[in-house]
Amino acid sequence: MPATTYAVSGMSCGHCEATLTKVVGTLDGVIGVEVDLGSGRVTVTTAAEPDDALIAEAVDEAGYELTGRV
Repeated sequence: MPATTYAVSGMSCGHCEATLTKVVGTLDGVIGVEVDLGSGRVTVTTAAEPDDALIAEAVDEAGYELTGRV
């Protein structure tokens, strides 16, 4: 199971963490989501190679900005 870490800007609190965990966690193929507010990183564990565009779209629609893989 690949784990991919992304840089995400705009996160600042527990609500941000909960929101991103929920929206990314509901995407097809996503097994787990870990949000690290301090570093501005979100690690996504997937069953196969992740769809970066789909993850970026979900993050952007939630009001944050995925700036790329770390």
